[in-house]
Parts: sequence; C-alpha cells; structure tokens
Amino acid sequence: MAEVKHTGEIVRKQGNTVYVKMTVNSACSECHARGVCGVDESKEKIVEVECTSAEEYNIGEKVEVALQSGSMGAKSVVLAYVVPFFLLTVALVLAIVVGASEGMAVVISLVCVAAYYLVLYFMQDRIKNNIKFKIIK
Repeated sequence: MAEVKHTGEIVRKQGNTVYVKMTVNSACSECHARGVCGVDESKEKIVEVECTSAEEYNIGEKVEVALQSGSMGAKSVVLAYVVPFFLLTVALVLAIVVGASEGMAVVISLVCVAAYYLVLYFMQDRIKNNIKFKIIK
C-alpha cells in the first residue's frame, strides 16, 4: 500500500511535538470539472507530530507528513465512514421492520448515527493516541 504524504509548513514546536500546517485537498481538486460542479474542497489542518528530534526543525520549514506504518489509517476510515453507514442502514431497516413509519425510521437512524459520532467525539483523545504521523524532510 502506498504511503499517503502531504506537504506542510512547521508552525510551532513545543517539547517533542512539532505542529505542521498543511492544506488537504479533496480528490476533486484534480478534476477538470471542479469549477463547474462546486464540490471542490480544500482545508487547512494542523497535525501534531511527536518526534525525538524536534530541535532539528525550524518554524516555517517545509516538510512532508505521512502516517506512520502500523498507525490507525485504515481503522480511521472504518470508524468514520464504514461503521456509520452500516449503523444507518441497520437502524433504518430495523425501525421499518418493527413498524415505524418511513419518516420516523429515518429520524431514528439519523439519531443513531449522531449518537455514534458523539461517542467518537468523547473518545477522540483515546483514538488520537493511536494515530501517529511522521515527518519526512
């Protein structure tokens, strides 16, 4: 599996942590029709990179950031997209099977997904500890 890298700029250092600001573009950014459909999206993110040699890096320096191998990259996709999709589908089908109207079934399934994301939000520190980035000079 190819390593996903993003170019960024070091904006801050604190102890053994380097903060890298990067602009993450959606897949639409490479599409020739992006200006027509209006879906094009890019956003700035600041990621924390723990490293033993933080003093080697300077603020303003351009670096590449990548997920460390063995990090939770694939699990993150499952937690953010796959699980909610199945939760939405199962809740919708179960609500209809037990006799809820279609409108109520949709509301129930959306509430289940919102509750799931709320649980993820409260577990973000625990999840964040499993997602590690590395800097490539």
